[in-house]
Amino acid sequence: MQALCLVGSTLRAPHGCHAQYMANMGSKASLAMAVIINGNDDEAVGGRSSMRLWGLVVCHHTSARCIPFPLRYACEFLMQAFGLQLNMELQLASQLLEKHVLRTQTLLCDMLLRDSPTGIVTQSPSIMDLVKCDGAALYYRGKYYPLGVTPTEAQIKDIVEWLLAFHGDSTGLSTDSLGDAGYPGAASLGDAVCGMAVAYITSMDFLFWFRSHTAKEIKWGGAKHQPEDKDDGQRMHPRSSFKAFLEVVKSRSLPWENAEMDAIHSLQLILRDSFKDAEGSNSKAVVHAPLGDLELQGMDELSSVAREMVRLIETATAPIFAVDVDGQINGWNAKVAELTGLSVEEAMGKSLVHDLVYKESEETVDKLLYNALRGDEDKNVEIKLKTFGSEQHKKAVFVVVNACSSKDHTNKIVGVCFVGQDVTGQKVVMDKFIHIQGDYKAIIHSPNPLIPPIFASDENTCCSEWNTAMEKLTGWTRGDIIGKMLVGEIFGSCCRLKGPDAKTKFMIVLHNAIGGQETDKFPFAFFDQNGKYVQALLTANKRVNMNGQIIGAFCFLQIPSPELQQALKVQRQQEKKCFVRMKELAYICQEIKNPLSGIRFTNLLLEATDLNDNQKQFLETSAACEKQMLKIIRDVDLEIIDGGSLELEKAEFLVGSVIDAVVSQVMILLRERGLQLIRDIPEEIKTLTVYGDQLRIQQVLADCLLNMVRYAPSPEGWVEIHVRPRLKQISDEITILHIEFRIVCPGEGLPPELVQDMFHSSRWMTQEGLGLSMCRKILKLMNSEVQYIRESERCYFLIILELPMPKQDSKSVD
Repeated sequence: MQALCLVGSTLRAPHGCHAQYMANMGSKASLAMAVIINGNDDEAVGGRSSMRLWGLVVCHHTSARCIPFPLRYACEFLMQAFGLQLNMELQLASQLLEKHVLRTQTLLCDMLLRDSPTGIVTQSPSIMDLVKCDGAALYYRGKYYPLGVTPTEAQIKDIVEWLLAFHGDSTGLSTDSLGDAGYPGAASLGDAVCGMAVAYITSMDFLFWFRSHTAKEIKWGGAKHQPEDKDDGQRMHPRSSFKAFLEVVKSRSLPWENAEMDAIHSLQLILRDSFKDAEGSNSKAVVHAPLGDLELQGMDELSSVAREMVRLIETATAPIFAVDVDGQINGWNAKVAELTGLSVEEAMGKSLVHDLVYKESEETVDKLLYNALRGDEDKNVEIKLKTFGSEQHKKAVFVVVNACSSKDHTNKIVGVCFVGQDVTGQKVVMDKFIHIQGDYKAIIHSPNPLIPPIFASDENTCCSEWNTAMEKLTGWTRGDIIGKMLVGEIFGSCCRLKGPDAKTKFMIVLHNAIGGQETDKFPFAFFDQNGKYVQALLTANKRVNMNGQIIGAFCFLQIPSPELQQALKVQRQQEKKCFVRMKELAYICQEIKNPLSGIRFTNLLLEATDLNDNQKQFLETSAACEKQMLKIIRDVDLEIIDGGSLELEKAEFLVGSVIDAVVSQVMILLRERGLQLIRDIPEEIKTLTVYGDQLRIQQVLADCLLNMVRYAPSPEGWVEIHVRPRLKQISDEITILHIEFRIVCPGEGLPPELVQDMFHSSRWMTQEGLGLSMCRKILKLMNSEVQYIRESERCYFLIILELPMPKQDSKSVD
């Protein structure tokens, strides 16, 4: 069994509390979209970066609604884009926070060097400015210095005893809930103090930071609570759900971020080293020396400053390293060790020039050292460092450094310190860009015949590119063309166009491309430098810069090959021929209507005369054939039938009338070919009345019968019509007449290409095949079907129709 993930599914039901929210707002449907951002690195699993939920975007609708997948996918993409933007903003905020912490650390270090330890609490900035908190305190030599919201002195002593008893081996503690951390007196602190971060300076001196519970940070924005509306134990109201949330978080603070803990740990290291030499509980300075020995005190202070600077350098996020006057490494911080893969112990004593930089950077580094040892400090110089160990796969680390002269207490230069910035990523990207740019130029200006003629414009339609293929095509060199206006100067004066219309059309294509609307295979013709007429197809695309802004247009010319020109010529001839055929068809359709009108009028006159039963039957058959012919003429647009949008007429008619009209259409051909027509038709079916489109049914049956007569073996052959009716009672009110027509002939029957046209081909090869294909589609619109079956000695069409019957007629059949 595997858990089924329903993220993004519309099958999930909302929580009862969520449903109540929606009811309060009059909402019937909701769509929730998650905003996902990068999580903490220590939460990563399996080498993949961890992700965490930052928030939700919820859309509501006042009526039931199902969002289709393409729209949901677009919303998901929008949330991913928003998450990426949010990540960038959070990273920027983190960097600003880190800068603020470093600045605060510097000020706190300055206090420690100039005043008593209590200055980091009593003066501004204080340790509360180092990280976000509600209170902070210093417990120093048995005395308590609180700041902001803090426990009482008695409570802090109890906390110290608990820390020494249960966490004495650690260097500190951070928790967002003292209760969860196991402190027994957490309840007595209330909501004011929930989270705590503590840094051990010595075994009896501590720095504390405190945070209150999270609930005070949360503001309720839901519907107004109705006191009389209570939970029933099975459902939870919005206000009640919020109260339940407060129960969970009221004794928990905001968690301590990694950057905040790094700042606390860094201050802890500085204080530990500073407190080491403190003597006497009433000492005014952390760096203490015997009174009267001012020179020694100054040296100790300088030594302490140096130690603190070393600590700051070691914890810095920038690569920092230093050399002595001989160019050998005597300083190598953690960041540069991480970048190069060379530890501090391995780096010490190595020559910067000969051991740690690439040959192409040796001269640059030599010059940096030479200038810095003489007091000239160079800035923003790029050097290329070697990599070692686990980082060797990087091949090189590029660092932009500032060289600073290192001086001793007598102001003598004793070495050089380099403060750098890692630009390896930017360097790799820039190198790729330069490489791609070189490839681009090599391709664009290649004389290879496979490269098409290419030219480009800037935003002002001035030519900014003119490749070798364009030079060959037009006879104009790149130097003659670059910088000139494409419309008017180049194509107009240099390369003449055929009239002002051609110039206008070219200008429209060019401006459309600059505006972001691309043009493909636009016919474009001009005269080259020698007056030769050039015909081409123009494709114009927009040009964008690295920021995605449109800066012009790219234009490609396709010169048709002789084979393509011949193919286009044949295509134009076929189109011309097709147009002539269409005119002929339109003429026939128009002119044939006049004699049809005459036939119809004659039929109307005959109806008014005294006719016997046979004559009336002949007249009905003639009228049916005339109407069928007029219907077919109106069906000139075959796409209506192909698209399934043909409108079928519904009217009552006799089945016998249809059969007579169909048979009459093949009688002349039967006699010409000497064929016999065999009818196997029950007499009772001829008098049945049904609903349907009589003329369409006539057309289908006549077309199938006519093709059978046309391809039946002759002379002395035959064609047979079988009709088998069957009643289907759908309900008390509805009766369906199920009719099977079999149109049979002996021998091989229809040619294979005709059958192919009827059932399979989208491009018909014969006129008869087109007619049969249309008949099949008409039957499909009637929810009926036709099959062509070939047996050993005969073949036949099987046509199945289901037509509703009038109520009284169905009763008479019964």
